[in-house]
Amino acid sequence: MKKVLEVVGFIALVQGALGFVQEFTDWNVGLVRRVPFLHGYEVFVSFVLIVLACALFAAADSRKR
Repeated sequence: MKKVLEVVGFIALVQGALGFVQEFTDWNVGLVRRVPFLHGYEVFVSFVLIVLACALFAAADSRKR
């Protein structure tokens, strides 16, 4: 379970960072802009993904082996 939380946290962190990169540089990377119902909320969703990643890393760290 710890590895699953770490992998999902890493994916959320990467997608959040790519969302910021995409918003401020107009590169066409990441999944945030490709989801139609998130249009207009890309920066907020990217921030939420990074916070979610931090929470998942903390949850993974609190789990025992």
